[in-house]
Formats: sequence, structure tokens, C-alpha cells
Amino acid sequence: MNDARRGLREELAPAAVIENVQPRVDGGRFAAKRVVGEEVVVTADGFAHGHEKVACALRWRGPGQEEWNQAEMEALGNDRWQGAFTVDRIGPWQYAVSCWVDHLASWREGFLRRIDAADVRLAARMGAELVAQSAARAQGYERDQLSRLASQLSEEQEPVALRRLVNDEALFELARKHASRGGASETMEFPLTVERERARFSSWYELFPRSASDVPGKHGTFADVEERLDEIAAMGFNVVYLPPIHPIGREKRKGRNNVPLAEKGDVGSPWGIGASEGGHTAIHPDLGTLADFKHLVRGAKLRGMEIAIDIAFQVTPDHPWVKKHPQWFRKRPDGTVQYAENPPKKYEDIYPIDFDTADWQALWQELHDVVAFWAREGVEIFRVDNPHTKPFAFWEWMIAEIRREHPRAIFLSEAFTRPRVMHRLAKLGFSQSYTYFTWRVTREELTEYFTELSQDESREYFRPNCWPNTPDILPYHLQNAPPAMFRLRLLLAATLAANYGIYGPAYELAENRPRDPGTSEEYLDSEKYEVKHWDRKRADSLAPFITKVNAIRNAHAAMQSDWSLVFHPVDNPQLMCYSKRAGDDRILVAVNLDPKQAQAGWVTLDMEALGLNEHAAFTVVDELNGESYPWRGPRNFVMLDPNKTPAHVFSIKVG
Repeated sequence: MNDARRGLREELAPAAVIENVQPRVDGGRFAAKRVVGEEVVVTADGFAHGHEKVACALRWRGPGQEEWNQAEMEALGNDRWQGAFTVDRIGPWQYAVSCWVDHLASWREGFLRRIDAADVRLAARMGAELVAQSAARAQGYERDQLSRLASQLSEEQEPVALRRLVNDEALFELARKHASRGGASETMEFPLTVERERARFSSWYELFPRSASDVPGKHGTFADVEERLDEIAAMGFNVVYLPPIHPIGREKRKGRNNVPLAEKGDVGSPWGIGASEGGHTAIHPDLGTLADFKHLVRGAKLRGMEIAIDIAFQVTPDHPWVKKHPQWFRKRPDGTVQYAENPPKKYEDIYPIDFDTADWQALWQELHDVVAFWAREGVEIFRVDNPHTKPFAFWEWMIAEIRREHPRAIFLSEAFTRPRVMHRLAKLGFSQSYTYFTWRVTREELTEYFTELSQDESREYFRPNCWPNTPDILPYHLQNAPPAMFRLRLLLAATLAANYGIYGPAYELAENRPRDPGTSEEYLDSEKYEVKHWDRKRADSLAPFITKVNAIRNAHAAMQSDWSLVFHPVDNPQLMCYSKRAGDDRILVAVNLDPKQAQAGWVTLDMEALGLNEHAAFTVVDELNGESYPWRGPRNFVMLDPNKTPAHVFSIKVG
């Protein structure tokens, strides 16, 4: 036998090919996203020339880890391979795939097809050389086993005995374990961002702190918000989002209903940031102090909730930056600062920041320092206002820098804009993204859009956060709409998406009055421009319904992610049916999209998606009211009266 060490030939020309690695975002330019505890399933095409068999391995490592973990991938057939690993901590991860010609497997496959005794013995000696090469790389007992196998394959034995040796799976896998991987092909190291679970599952409640007082006409404070935390927690929300909490500009301040000039006593818009008291790191004095804010943040955490704040990079004419850094703002031909406008509309109370300034590095650092300031004060969730109007490069840099020091930071992109722009922001690092759900109404629109969100490749990086309303948006279908429509839209947002939110008191009380009916989505007497008093004790409040829906979300793992969403056909276009599943936890939702009339129809269930036999008998339990119904097989009947409930939210009991 030839010297096995001379036959190792570690430096071989690459012979295997790797293609179509998934997940992969823009060829590996951007990171796919997961949360702690999730399994990352990686697939790839791996093959070589001729009839050579190949093997593939998955490599991965987490933050701060120098050594790579490695495991062989499973062959799925047709040159497709799959491997998986579980992420156990927050931060940047990497994974890669390698593929090499599996000379032992190729030899074994040919050996077992041979019939002639002399041919079998010759092939066995060829295999003995390969096994000897594996033995040379092994240690101790494993080396002894492989050396003995190599000797036995070299002996003049009967074909039956040789086949018995070759068919010993344990010995064969031991030989493969130590076989050469010379000439292996390697992919690039693909990035993976791992965040905490709240990036995947969250329920947001937005409220204006200045309207949190129970005393009509009194400006609310952080202490008033803290008084409301137990009530909000009891409703099942885990994120309390506050619009900007900074001093509000006085110069050019807008009045109620966005009139151009404020009257005495008008409080202005919280998004008009900056006054003599300070800018983006200052707190509006009527809300309290920084110590009061930190107390609120701690109070929320004690209740298993979080305070999210608004990051809005724009200023008022009296913001300190205007005088301190005039180079950060564009000038008009008359020498005055260029205010925001969308002709013919003018927003003279807002100065947009000029990101094209030659002083851009100092500007970027200042904006970074704003976010870092609040992160140091305990804020871990940031809702970012209009990020699509700022450069992409800035967000990629800023989010990465913040997460180096504050890896738990979550960023929500409020970008109601063109799809490619929204997706680019998500790729750059935003944890969650506002969506077009607000304007998707029909079954066709909802089915098409949420199929895209849950099944398209974009799900690797784009996490939807669905809002039926915002302080800026009273969509047309909610204008002068009955409470039934508000219940319907709430339920759709909360069950179609794992992340959702509402503009709180306004939604609880079904606020439906538009400023300009049919032509604008602005609220009449908008809270953006005045202190409101909300009578949350009203008998017609939707709070009990919202509480029930959130309780279902919090109790069922199936509701806490997006990828398992499946739509089931219904023969009535006013009805929609869909399901989510996490193992044996199955939730089936049947919705009446007509807020005025009862609708009935037959549902045809995708039994395979539900993990049920085609003709299985099972019980569906409506988690909204506790009623249960015996069902059998895929075809079943539903009837929904919107005056009683907009939907069935069924859990499925088998056996």
C-alpha cells in the first residue's frame, strides 16, 4: 500500500459547487434576522462534476466567538442540502457553507454495484487507501479501528465479507469523519442579526403624556402616565409608546387643528421639537423631570412592559441647533432658513435638517448622541419618525453604532412610503416596520399583502408592525365608522401580525371624526395640537374587547410569529379565514369583513397546514367567548354577526 501520508493531498483544486444559499439577503450584503431561541435553517445547492458524490457542512458562530461550530448538512435530494443551528444570544452572528467531493461515499456507491469477485477485491483495495488516509488523521482508538478496517479491505477476502465491512455504517461514518476535505468550496460568511424576542412579538399602545391626566383641562405628566401603566398592562400591551417628550417650539407654533397661527394657550405639536429649554435631549418641563421619566421607565419594566420613545430628527425655528449649528440647515435666497414644505403646503414651524451639509460627520455624531443619551437612560425601544427622508447610509451607521453599546435596542421604522424604500430601511437594521395594512381592506388586498409579508423572501429581514390607526392617520374606512369596524380592524391587525399597535385612547373610544371628511385622514380636534381628556370609563369603550384579543395573543405561541400564516378558502368574499401554528398550538381565525351585516359561508381548511389528517374530527373553541363546535374534515360552516363579534378566534383541540 502506498504511504497514506503521501496520499493526503490536502491542497486540491476546488471541485464542488455551492449555489443558492438561503437565507441570504442581497447576496449577503445585509443580514437576515432572528430572535434569541429561534432555529436558523440554512439550505444550499451543493454538487460536483460527473457522478462524484459531495458532502456539505454548515458553520456558524455567535458574537465574541472566535471558533466556528460545524455540523454536516442533510441531503434533501436533487443536490439540495439543509442544516440548522439555534441562536442563544443577542448580537451579530455569522454562518457559512462548505462543500467538498466525498471520495469515500463516491467509492462506496461504486463498490456496492460491483459483481465480479476480482473487481470487488480491486475496488476494496482502492477503498483501503482512502480509509488509511482517514486513519492517519485520527487519534487513539478511532485510529486503531480505521487502520484495522484498511487492512481488512486489503486482504484477499470473499466479496460477501468485503461487502459486510463496507456496509458497517458506524465504521464508514468514522472514516468519513476523518476524511480529507481537500478542494472544498467555501461560501462567504453570511451575516445574521439576532435580537431579543420583543423584536418579533410586541403589542404597542401609543398615548400622549400631556393628555394622561384624569383632570379635564390639566396638562398631564410622566407621573400620570405611570398611574395608567397597570390599566394598560391589564389590557395586554407590552410597549407604551410616547410621542416626542421634548420642549415644543414657540416660534411659528401651529394652533389647534393645524391652523397656521397658535392662540394663547395652544400647546403645539410634540413633533415641533426644540425651544429655549433645550432640544432632543431635554424634557418638556410640564411633563416632569428626567428623574420622573426614568422612574416611569423603571415602573414599566417592573410590570413587564417597556417605554418606547419617538426619535424625530427635525427642529423648530427656536431649537438650539439652529443658532449653534447654522450649517446644518439650508438657506433660502433671502438668507432665511428653509422650512419644511410640500407645495402648496407650508410647514413654517419645522426646519428639516440638511444631511447634504459639508459638516455631515459632526451632524451624524450629534444625532447618534441623541439616541445614545436616551439609551443610557434606560430606553430600549425607539420609534423613528419618517426615516425615509434621511440618508440610508446614516441609518446603517447609526443603528450599528448604537447596538455596539446597547445590543438590546429595537428600532421601529415609521416609513409609509414606497416599497423599495421601506425594505431598504429594514435591511439597514430597523427591527420592525410600519406597513400598508392601514389601507388594506378587502379580502383580496389583505390576503395578497400578508402572503407577501409572511412567505416572500423579504420576511428574512422585514418584520411588519401593523397599526389600524395613528395620530396622523384616521383612514377613510374608520371615518364616521361604527364600533364594529374598529373591532374588526383591531382584530385583523392583532391576529395577522405578531407585532401591532394602536393609537390608544382614540381607538378604545372609536374616535371617528375626520377634520375634512373624505378628503383628508386628519382627525378633527387632533390630539397632535391640543391636550385631550379621554373618558376611558365610557360604557361603549372597546377596552374589554381589546383586552380579550391581547389575552389570546399572549397565551398562544402561534400568535407570536408571522411565518406560519396560511389562508384557507371561503366561498363568501365577505369572509376570510386564516391560521397560525406553533407545534400543537393552532389558532384558526374566521373574520367577517362586513361591519354591518351577518355573513355565512363554507370554509375549506388546508388540513396539512394545520397538522391534521384529511378526515380528522376535532373541536374548535372560540377563545373570544368560550363557545365550542365539533368539526370534521376540511369543509365546515361559519356564520358571523358583526353586531355580536367580528370573528371566531378558534383554538383547535384534537382527541
